Amino acid sequence: MKTYECVIIGAGVAGMTAAIYLKRAGISVLLLEKGVPGGQINKTSIIENYPGFKKIDGPTLAMNMLDQVQSLDIPYQYGNVLSIEVDGDYKIIKTDMETIMTSRIILASGRKPRELGLSNEKKLLGSGISYCAYCDGMLYKNQDVVVIGGGNSALEEALYLADICKTVYIVHRRLEYRADDILVKKLEKYDNIKPCLGQNVIEILEKDNRVSGVRLSDNSILPVTGVFIYIGQIPETSFIEDLITLKDGYVMTNEHLETNIPGIYACGDVIKKELYQISTAIGEGALAGTNVVKSLK
Repeated sequence: MKTYECVIIGAGVAGMTAAIYLKRAGISVLLLEKGVPGGQINKTSIIENYPGFKKIDGPTLAMNMLDQVQSLDIPYQYGNVLSIEVDGDYKIIKTDMETIMTSRIILASGRKPRELGLSNEKKLLGSGISYCAYCDGMLYKNQDVVVIGGGNSALEEALYLADICKTVYIVHRRLEYRADDILVKKLEKYDNIKPCLGQNVIEILEKDNRVSGVRLSDNSILPVTGVFIYIGQIPETSFIEDLITLKDGYVMTNEHLETNIPGIYACGDVIKKELYQISTAIGEGALAGTNVVKSLK
């Protein structure tokens, strides 16, 4: 069984930051990730509010951070965590590949996109439904698409798609967007962005097992081939819900980012907090890593 002083579950920006701080302090640390390094920022086309970069795309920022992690020889490996057991001062992490022992854990598992909950949503994923405009936008070049949501992520991806697609509808259940003014003003510069405010998508239409349109709550139909969903995020905490204190699915921590279980810390988008941004996640990663170092030394 492999043993480390600290295991970080999740290699998003928070997890990678914590790993850098731990490694520089001489702590043996392992990064576990079940997806792509960088987490959700890989699905972000343009980042304009991270200090030091006037503009950068999410995958580039993620790779820059991963390069720094690898330059420090921090062990990084795939691992879908199934459960965590506490045995005194030690924690036993069971993944779908192996079992790992550690004295400290940092939970940095982040969030995943919230689904609409419509009957054929899962079936049509990859056949017209996407949660990542940056990943799949070029598949709908010169076609009509719809973005569902009214927050910053929805508007940012609608702006990205507007340079690729023929028409971009934005469906939002409120009469006003819940996004920064600078993004709302940018929308006005595009003639091919069509807002549909005060509406919900109640049905996804399909033909030959592909999206052919959406039906709105006023019973009107948008004849689109692509549906991009941005209606929020839910925390990745299913593997710890019987161990860690949660609120609305998010991990609760104290001022040191420690959970109700001594030796288990959390940072980034998986914790309950007021602001979910790259800059806050990085700060929390640094704080969690530093507090783990203090607890070990």
